[in-house]
Amino acid sequence: MARRFGIEGGIIGVVAAAVVSLGIVGAVASGQLGGPSKAEADTLGRQAARAPKIAPVDPSIVHASDRPGRSLNITIDDGPDPVWTPKVLEVLKKHDVKAVFCMIGPQARAHPDLVKQVVAAGHKLCDHTVSHNTGMDHQPESYQSQQILDAQKMIEDAAGGAKVEYYRAPGGAFTPYSRKLAAAHGMRPLGWNVDSKDFESGSVEAIEATVRGEIGNGPTVLFHDGGGNRALTVASLDRLLPWMKQQGYGFGFPKR
Repeated sequence: MARRFGIEGGIIGVVAAAVVSLGIVGAVASGQLGGPSKAEADTLGRQAARAPKIAPVDPSIVHASDRPGRSLNITIDDGPDPVWTPKVLEVLKKHDVKAVFCMIGPQARAHPDLVKQVVAAGHKLCDHTVSHNTGMDHQPESYQSQQILDAQKMIEDAAGGAKVEYYRAPGGAFTPYSRKLAAAHGMRPLGWNVDSKDFESGSVEAIEATVRGEIGNGPTVLFHDGGGNRALTVASLDRLLPWMKQQGYGFGFPKR
């Protein structure tokens, strides 16, 4: 009997140990013993995926051109658009001018072929957020982070390898946090000096007059290839780019 009891006790002990081990595994998986929960693990995974992939840059808002002398930076916002981006690219190619395209994340994801065309033509990419919320500066940091980093990923995924080098806040709604976040992820905050007002002007002549009148404000000029009918933008670019060259301007990219 003593021997039988000993065998049974050993069996019971093994079973008990197995139950305890299973309980520990379950507790760790559920986060009860200090391990990360599934939600926490997902968050950590997202943070790791968003970790800076290139060297940080200056977090101050840039306007200056990387080209010495009399130079301009042409910047194109709110695309890519399947109708207007190709037309803008044609005009830029015609006049041998490179530009920075500030893209909306979902637009880039929907039109990766256009993003790749922009890159292949030698232009630069800029993050213009997910939702183009011009009230970004009144939103919590978590919202700003999601808007900036999600858009960066969408654009870079669509680009197939090219990096986003700039960040432009919608409507210029930068915050100290958004500037530092973008810079830590390799995107220089990008401002503008000349607003062509192509988004609201009723004629090519009005856009031309605005740009000519403000060209002395600084080198970075703002146009759009998305957000609506951009026929006036295309036409005004076709007239303004040769005029800019006649004034002695060359074309560069914003400093990084």
